[in-house]
Amino acid sequence: MVPVRAARATANRETPAARDAQAARESEDALVRTWVARLGRSVAVTPIPGDASTRRYFRVRTRNSSFIAMKMQAFGDVGEQLPFIQVQRHLSRVGVNVPQIIDVESRQGMILLSDLGDETLLKRLERVSKKRDQLVWFKRAIDLVLNMQVIATKTTAPIDAYGLYFDEEKLMWEVGFTLAHFYNGALARNIPAKENKTVETYFKMICKRLASQEWYFTHRDYHGRNVMVKGNDLYMIDFQDARLGCPQYDLASLLRDSYYQLEEDVVYELVDYYLRAKEKAEGVKENRKEFVRVFDLMSIQRNFKAIGSFASFYMKRQDVRYLKFIGNTFENIRRNLLKFPELEELRCLLFRYYYF
Repeated sequence: MVPVRAARATANRETPAARDAQAARESEDALVRTWVARLGRSVAVTPIPGDASTRRYFRVRTRNSSFIAMKMQAFGDVGEQLPFIQVQRHLSRVGVNVPQIIDVESRQGMILLSDLGDETLLKRLERVSKKRDQLVWFKRAIDLVLNMQVIATKTTAPIDAYGLYFDEEKLMWEVGFTLAHFYNGALARNIPAKENKTVETYFKMICKRLASQEWYFTHRDYHGRNVMVKGNDLYMIDFQDARLGCPQYDLASLLRDSYYQLEEDVVYELVDYYLRAKEKAEGVKENRKEFVRVFDLMSIQRNFKAIGSFASFYMKRQDVRYLKFIGNTFENIRRNLLKFPELEELRCLLFRYYYF
């Protein structure tokens, strides 16, 4: 298992690198405060917790309004071609709920956004006690992403996302990422070359099937932490890595979320809801049996990739916050692999080097 206690001790130890990081954060704080000061004399700037990325966020309050300042690496030469800006402009234009861009300072890597509040879909679900209410919120999240898939797929734009694909090569790259960062890195497992090749061969079969599906505009990281609840509306955030892929990708990301476990009967009830809504929106009957099998295969690949991401945060940044989600994510993988007898060898290999 990943040595969580040792990781925490290492992460919490005061080191020159930690001091440099703190100094860099203080410098960023000052830059943001200077930039937003022109909004008025009564400006209060407060750092707020971010996500798994290296971006930082600040709540900016004026006398009458509230905004979110996002700080990242400078992108002066890129400007409006920054993927986040490209995708935001496009989704906003076609009517998908996303935060609005108020201002951009590309030389310092800052974007001022509308404030959607602090309540993610995940936080809202934590307060839900009835299955009926849980279904309501997930159906609304499905409506949001399906609307994006249908509209943004029909309406192309000159943005990078339409030239990026979840093809076999990309999906297999993600598999290799997890093998490197989780098995070889965090677990320090030396998987023999023959068995490693067997794992890759099985995943290649899976990824080939996934890549053969009809492509839609996909969010790429659509889950409860990347959906905001504001009033009665839902908004998607963290969409900068959008690309074309099979529609099951976003659905698997939402319903087989590492951060929130759904019962299997609820998962398939929501898949059925998605299919009925998709058929109504497109006027085309779906092959439901095929769609569900691809959905389960997509869940295996997507969850495997997520484990690689969690491990990489630990290996690269000593960020231990996401290690606790690996167990639930592996359980998702195990549950879905059991549905495919032809993948028994893959299941045994993956879990042998995880548990033993």
